[in-house]
Amino acid sequence: MTPRRLLIVIGGATASGKTALAVGAARALGCDIISADSRQIYRGMEIGTAAPTAAERAAVRHHLVGELDPADYYSASRFEADALRLLDEQWRRGPYAVVCGGSMMYVDALTDGLDELPTVSQATRERVLRLADEHGAEGLLAYLDCLDPATAATVDRANLRRVMHAIEISIEAGRPYSELIGRGRRERPFDILKVAIERTRDELFDRINRRVEAMMAAGLPDEARRLYPLRHLNALNTVGYKEMFAWLDGVLDLATATARIAKNTRVYAKKQLTWLRRPGARPTAWLPADGALDALMELVAARRDSGL
Repeated sequence: MTPRRLLIVIGGATASGKTALAVGAARALGCDIISADSRQIYRGMEIGTAAPTAAERAAVRHHLVGELDPADYYSASRFEADALRLLDEQWRRGPYAVVCGGSMMYVDALTDGLDELPTVSQATRERVLRLADEHGAEGLLAYLDCLDPATAATVDRANLRRVMHAIEISIEAGRPYSELIGRGRRERPFDILKVAIERTRDELFDRINRRVEAMMAAGLPDEARRLYPLRHLNALNTVGYKEMFAWLDGVLDLATATARIAKNTRVYAKKQLTWLRRPGARPTAWLPADGALDALMELVAARRDSGL
């Protein structure tokens, strides 16, 4: 019996070991990897985004890694379309595909489809812009905390464009943004197995700290210096580069910037875990850190043997 098409989605916290697990799974199953990382899709940002290494990309073909210029526009909706197109190609070669990445909206766009949200009126957009001008980032965050505590708990609070969008949608709909997303899953013509590696808080934070140290040793300061003229681009409005740009501006010394990257990455990792475990989320199978690949292969085999 030919197995049904199965999409294996490897998500979870940054630095938890997603890439290594994805490479092992893809090699075992004879399929490609589609990256669900909103920053790894850009060229020239390999160190700061912890992109797959040359060896990992040589071992397994990766898609949506290093394909765009940082000035190019990309979004969850474009990712959804690109990933579905790539999956159509993958299914012609075999019944398995692997998606790997921690960009939460990208993963949800692929597995569940994007939600239909109200159009933001010009009046609402101007209202939120005035709030930003008059009260700054803290005012925006405080307002979102009041409007939608659930979104405020998971949103990247340093990404003010995303904060403003959540406020705009909440105002326009008259309901919290969090109540409007994930309301109806779109049917997909394939089965989905969503997994993540479970690690203790201390272990995960130690891995994050060590990865930041490795990034610095690999040349993150030089990469940030090269990208500094592009710092206004949305692609570079992300943890790692923002702190390096503050160092280049003379606002932070290098040691402080490095510590700030580690701290902000830990905060982001906690938001990723909160998102995975939020009410109504697609169930995630949590794999033991030791033996994650074997555990994943057992789940795949169980799906196959059950006829799914």
